[in-house]
Order: sequence, then structure tokens, then C-alpha cells
Amino acid sequence: MVWLWLREGKPFYWGIGGGLALALYGVIATFQSFPSFGRVYAAYGGVFIVLSVLWGWGVDKKPPDFYDWVGAGICMIGVSVMLFAPRQ
Repeated sequence: MVWLWLREGKPFYWGIGGGLALALYGVIATFQSFPSFGRVYAAYGGVFIVLSVLWGWGVDKKPPDFYDWVGAGICMIGVSVMLFAPRQ
């Protein structure tokens, strides 16, 4: 939303909304009860990638191609390995 406000001339409140969403995104991770913040942060990164593809498709009207989906899937597989691998 910040991008749309600054680069594509959307109204100012788009920038405010985008800034609030980014701040909320940063705060939500601190409330996780998972024992390793680094892994939670990595999971947010993978989810962010998938949501970015969906945003581009839904808001920017740029449909993802095969390689967008493959890349997003690889990211989610990596996140799953990091979060759910058996550890001591």
C-alpha cells in the first residue's frame, strides 16, 4: 500500500494504512510462543513471499506464472523444514 501511494498516486491514507500494516506485521511476531524467534521470523518471511505473490495477483492484477508459484512453494517447504524438523 505504501508503494501504491508513493509510486502510483493512490491517496495519502493508503500510505498510512500500509505503514500501520507493516508496523503490525513487525509487532505480531513478538507475541509468538515458539521457542526460537529466528525460526518464527523465517516463517514470516516465507508467508510474506506467498502473500506478496497473492497481492500482486489480486491488487496489482499481475497474475503469477508457474515459476512464481514454484518459488513460493520452495519457500514454504523451507519454512516447514526449519519449523518442524525434529530437534533435541
